[in-house]
Amino acid sequence: MANFHQFSGFHSALGRVVITHSTYVDGLIPWLKALSHETEIQTITPAVISRVRGRSPELQLRVSTPITGGYKLVARKGTSAQEVFVVTSMSRPDLEQAVLHHRP
Repeated sequence: MANFHQFSGFHSALGRVVITHSTYVDGLIPWLKALSHETEIQTITPAVISRVRGRSPELQLRVSTPITGGYKLVARKGTSAQEVFVVTSMSRPDLEQAVLHHRP
């Protein structure tokens, strides 16, 4: 019988990226998979994708607001923005540094 992790898209001993949508900001998933290797990150969940004003020519990922047990990040590319929820014990500055470090 198949287990959940076979369908979740990615799993490692360190953290996992939950693949729940059919649409993602272009280039986001490889960045999140690299970020999931941080030992203090338990789960990364991409969420709502929406259209925004303005254009971001390159993929950007920034820490937005604290949530219970972690942080909300926002990914932007072109006229699309996507929320990403990260369950982690990392501090905001440490998470911001990890996001930059794992940029593809």
